[in-house]
Amino acid sequence: MLSDLLDLISPRRCAICDDRLDAEDMLLCAQCTKELPVTPFCESPYDNWMARLFWGQFPIEKASAWFYFRPHSAPSHLVYDIKYHGQMEMGEMIGQLMAERHMAYGFFDGIDAIVPLPITRKRNWKRGYNQSLIVARGISMETGLPIYNDVVVRKRFTQSQTHLTHFERRENIKEAFHLVKEEKIKGKHLLIIDDVVTTGATVIACAQELAKAEGVRISVLSIGYTKE
Repeated sequence: MLSDLLDLISPRRCAICDDRLDAEDMLLCAQCTKELPVTPFCESPYDNWMARLFWGQFPIEKASAWFYFRPHSAPSHLVYDIKYHGQMEMGEMIGQLMAERHMAYGFFDGIDAIVPLPITRKRNWKRGYNQSLIVARGISMETGLPIYNDVVVRKRFTQSQTHLTHFERRENIKEAFHLVKEEKIKGKHLLIIDDVVTTGATVIACAQELAKAEGVRISVLSIGYTKE
């Protein structure tokens, strides 16, 4: 009753089209949910286009993304809003929706902990939060998995990856991460959370640092995956 009353006073709006949400809707209206270009990766998490980016790079287990990301498309604003516009609550809801979809396929089975892709202190101070950590919180709410936000740190600021070539992305992010709590993750199966995966260079750099701990296995989950 309280929820219905709040909807009357201040109607909730779809995060994509801004239409009024029905009572059962969480973040997106039924039409935008239907039209969201979701990937099928959770149905075959060990072998898909995203997982193949990481083969031979680190001890990869599973990889998936919620939807295909196309810059400046309507769904892309979900990422922009949590990354640049302070929409932290939206980030948690996105994490919950991602978790609900992937839990149906057993994606989280065997995973021990979540590792949000870290950002530098400078960027965290400027933005006020790490968007990957916010999404990880939503996933944790649904799955009960702990978040390891202190095992690897971003050592240095790198330029935006957006307009770089594949090779330039690898060089730009090289040695940007540092493992600080090796004992904590030994023998663990870790899930790295990122916002958008394009070439996978940033995830690879972070995962290779985590893999310095003995027996670590790594899976990856992102909001978006950019088809190139």
